[in-house]
Amino acid sequence: QVQLVESGGGLVQAGESLRLSCAASGSINNFNIMGWYRQAPGMQRDLVATITNGGSTYYSDSVKGRFTISRDNAKNTIYLQMNSLKTEDTAVYYCCFRRLVAPGRGDYWGQGTQVTVSS
Repeated sequence: QVQLVESGGGLVQAGESLRLSCAASGSINNFNIMGWYRQAPGMQRDLVATITNGGSTYYSDSVKGRFTISRDNAKNTIYLQMNSLKTEDTAVYYCCFRRLVAPGRGDYWGQGTQVTVSS
């Protein structure tokens, strides 16, 4: 079973940048869709951005133009570059890898990394 480990979270001021990383214990080529979600206190977990095996990307309206998702197949890692951070971006960020076919079909989650943006 693949393990996902996020890193790169922290405390920054509004307007600053952070880059999150999510490293997989196996090849990310085994997954069809990879993405980032976030969950603020008392809120549901929301989709932030995804990237497919073919390289297509999706961004939620709230982060479009500020965040960039990318991947490095050689390092089995995906990234989320977050620029122009806002206080409302404060949340725990989770990476999620989805495999659509068996064996191993399903969603795989990381443990989360805290991002706090102060005003």
